[in-house]
Amino acid sequence: MRPSGDVTDRLAGTLLGTALGDALGLPAEGMSAAAIARRFGRVDRFRMLGGIGFVSDDTEQAALVAQALARHPDDLEASVRAFRRSLLGWFCRLPFGVGLGTARACSRIALGRSPSGVMSAGNGAAMRAAIVGAFFRDRPDRRVAFGRAIAEVTHRDRRAVEGALYVAEVAAACSRSPRHSPPAIVQQDARRIVTDPQLGEAIDTGRELALRGADRSEAARVCGTTGFVVHSLGFATFCFLRFGDNPMEAITEAIGAGGDTDSIGAILGGWLGALHGEQGLPGDLIARIQDGPFGPTHLRGLAACLGRILAGEPGDVPGYSAPAAFARNLAMLPVVLGHGLRRLSPF
Repeated sequence: MRPSGDVTDRLAGTLLGTALGDALGLPAEGMSAAAIARRFGRVDRFRMLGGIGFVSDDTEQAALVAQALARHPDDLEASVRAFRRSLLGWFCRLPFGVGLGTARACSRIALGRSPSGVMSAGNGAAMRAAIVGAFFRDRPDRRVAFGRAIAEVTHRDRRAVEGALYVAEVAAACSRSPRHSPPAIVQQDARRIVTDPQLGEAIDTGRELALRGADRSEAARVCGTTGFVVHSLGFATFCFLRFGDNPMEAITEAIGAGGDTDSIGAILGGWLGALHGEQGLPGDLIARIQDGPFGPTHLRGLAACLGRILAGEPGDVPGYSAPAAFARNLAMLPVVLGHGLRRLSPF
């Protein structure tokens, strides 16, 4: 049986949408909406280094999850072990943009501590979860089991884990739905996975704001845009429902609000890619993302591999060059530091 072109396109859209939101949002991470408007205007092109887009930990961890799923699609424990091992190797190559919770978890993995996950409600588990939903889109029990176990490798706070499950549920619903389905309908059933009252209230607030046509600034003020998963998912839900018919508009609106722009952009991009497929994303921008480890070619290879697995045709799992990833990280360090220092400037 040959892999479905639509399934593979949705898988590629999920990973490439994650990369697009991540790369567009990375230069603006931690900035206010006013500072972004003053320095960049509308964030509709890459600003990290010339016209080239660079992904960060959001996309790279999503790719590691995809790799673990491809290697062990039917064995939960083996898949989690594979992800844990690859995450440690990835961390040792000095990636940029790593959140504190993930850094602490990787340190625990290195020391052989169990459980490795820490009590953090950051975005680390949620930002990489969309591919779990897209891959297990027709298998809800596995979606929840794999989603929870992979989240807990780094984050054990209930809100972080349920946030990751919610991201996966929305991505699964997007991937199952006809292209260009109304985002509000797609998201509605996914909300049921959330039982934590604080996270649930934030998501419901984002939905209510979107359905009554609130503007971005009001939603950012009410929902929050920090790296706290409750804030991020409330605001990402707003952007998805309010602007999700147009992927590029949704991502630029989300990033323009400031805060944890790369992670919110990555979460939102994963949903949009799962709903619209790769063909619904701006191909000209995706082509400008730096290729190589975790670049578009690598992500498309992972998507094609996952598509073949779903069609009953296992094949080789795409890897990446660890030395090339390390060299890239070292080469980008001055650029990343320069952007960090630039954020301190009032101009």
